[in-house]
Amino acid sequence: MTGDDIPDTGLHLSLEAPAEIRAEVAKLAGLRDLPLLTAEFDLSRKGAGVHVTGHVSARVGQTCVVTLEPIENRVEEAIDLQFAPAAAGARKVGRQHAAEEEEPPEPLIEGSLDLGAVATEFLILGIDPYPRKAGAEFAPPTREDGGEHPFAALELLKKSLGSGKS
Repeated sequence: MTGDDIPDTGLHLSLEAPAEIRAEVAKLAGLRDLPLLTAEFDLSRKGAGVHVTGHVSARVGQTCVVTLEPIENRVEEAIDLQFAPAAAGARKVGRQHAAEEEEPPEPLIEGSLDLGAVATEFLILGIDPYPRKAGAEFAPPTREDGGEHPFAALELLKKSLGSGKS
């Protein structure tokens, strides 16, 4: 989509990813499944640039990091981005931004922006990297037999080397 495609009054778009796109995005994001992926965008022109606001909604199939059971989570991410022609949006190499400075705009590639890529990026940013099933808690294994621990041999070696030095 290019800035010329946006009327002066702005443009509202609602997108829902079809199954084949969801399968590709799920693979890219390392998800077990992606049963739903939708995005709402409000676009307005700002000079030669474009202001994009909206949100991404998804249901993501993941695996619990504690129980290894399949779980499903919701992702809701807000979008607020500025795009500008590549020359105006280009970041200067080596320049550091002060905390109070505004983030530079994203570049329009050949005068256009890819809303599917924007939706995918914000989906991936919103995914919980360590999903847990409700109530799942990690409990480290306990030694009930009172037997040797994995570093017992090193402990014996340390003692024998320490007793040889006098």
